[in-house]
Amino acid sequence: MTRGNGDHGAGWTRRRVIVAGGLGLIAAAPPIRARAEDAKLKVAAIFATPIEEPWDHQIHVALQKAEKELGIEYKWSEKVQAADFGRVMREYATGGMQLVLGDAFAAERESRRTAKEFPNVAFLFGSGAGPAEPNFGVFDNWIHEPAYLSGLIAGKMSKSGTVGAVAAMGIPEVNRLVNAFFAGAKEANPAVKKKVTFIGSFFDPPKAKEAAIAQIDAGVDVIYAERFGVIEAAADKKILAISNMSDQSSLAPDTVITGPVWDMYPTVAQAIKLVKAGVFTAQDYGDFSRMGKGGSYLAPYGAFESKLPAEVKDLVEKRKAEILDGNFRVDVDEATPVSD
Repeated sequence: MTRGNGDHGAGWTRRRVIVAGGLGLIAAAPPIRARAEDAKLKVAAIFATPIEEPWDHQIHVALQKAEKELGIEYKWSEKVQAADFGRVMREYATGGMQLVLGDAFAAERESRRTAKEFPNVAFLFGSGAGPAEPNFGVFDNWIHEPAYLSGLIAGKMSKSGTVGAVAAMGIPEVNRLVNAFFAGAKEANPAVKKKVTFIGSFFDPPKAKEAAIAQIDAGVDVIYAERFGVIEAAADKKILAISNMSDQSSLAPDTVITGPVWDMYPTVAQAIKLVKAGVFTAQDYGDFSRMGKGGSYLAPYGAFESKLPAEVKDLVEKRKAEILDGNFRVDVDEATPVSD
């Protein structure tokens, strides 16, 4: 395991960095091929945040699973500053890595520029922009569908009629989850009010907890913990919470009802399959994060299996089936939500 230095800055937003770059594409090249002499496919990951941060954590967990089930060799670096991204990418590419994944939102320009230097290495990065030929694929956490299902539960379970969300910042990738959550709550209870707070950081648990406490004191009794720190506040104040990215019920079993889970394994497995087959090309892997591909789902109810009213569970199951059958589409709303 390797580690980088640094942390996310709070001043950037994911898509603004991309738009400012004026990025272009490069000419097509032959598909990337795995080296037959290697006993194991060599895969690396580069993370901008501490590995505990939910978004990067889910990628890391998926790669650890691939290490066990697909027989890859896996190395990773965390807390890599944008200024160091290119250097770490080069180290992995020249060190024999055949597939490099990670979180490029804070280093879009540098990561794309560096990938061009190694056309025979596959790169697959979290990004709000499109893929770039021949070797820069992209993905994102399209988990708005289970976020919507979570909202249905919140709307039904709120006694005060006010639900809340504490999130990172008002950028499209975050907004679509929060908006889907509130849309679900509104469907379940058209009279429900919403409160939303952005903490301006992807990983600041104390600030998230403080923001959550302020919402709870203002009447919120079910809260979407889009960031770490919120569940702790909900447990302290004895209100209900919806987790995010992973199943976090173990943090507070009597507080966390459920939450959208992002399973990156389908994305990781597909990329590894293509590299091994020698047919990896630049493409958008976003669909592999949707419920229909197994890339996202609603976390188990845990202690709430017996506490949730049957009508609530039936409503969620009905909507879930409609989503999977293609008969119900959760709107993708990336506008910045505001409190009522």
